[in-house]
Amino acid sequence: MTNYKIYRITEITERVDDAAEWFNSKWGVPKEAYLESMNDAVSGDGEYPQWYVACLEDGQIVGGLGVIENDFHDRSDLAPNVCAVFTEPDFRGQGIAGALLNFVYEDMKALGVSPIYLLTDHDSFYERYGWEFYCEAMGDGEDQPSRMYIKR
Repeated sequence: MTNYKIYRITEITERVDDAAEWFNSKWGVPKEAYLESMNDAVSGDGEYPQWYVACLEDGQIVGGLGVIENDFHDRSDLAPNVCAVFTEPDFRGQGIAGALLNFVYEDMKALGVSPIYLLTDHDSFYERYGWEFYCEAMGDGEDQPSRMYIKR
């Protein structure tokens, strides 16, 4: 089992650029979009966005996710949304994604934000961590609906 620690980006502001680059390399969303959202989190503008990373002792990012208003889908009434969930392939199967999902849920709940939502194409992964299928939603630019999950 890998030793890692989960951080809010607001706790490691010196790593914002590294985190934005890491998320960009996983999802292809422009680094600038991540930087803007992470800087909004650091400045404390609103309850979200919030960003989280799982790091090894040497600082290597091995997992992460964010919480944003809407994950680019047609159900603007379902917010906030967990987004950009990713664990490095060499570190999968070690509970990192589950730990991140539980951490973010508890963090949002402590802020009085509940429920939270997540849009995905996966159909069995999130149930392991207490998420429930809620409905289908159309992602921007998609021709098929995706699954919307809720955690409350």
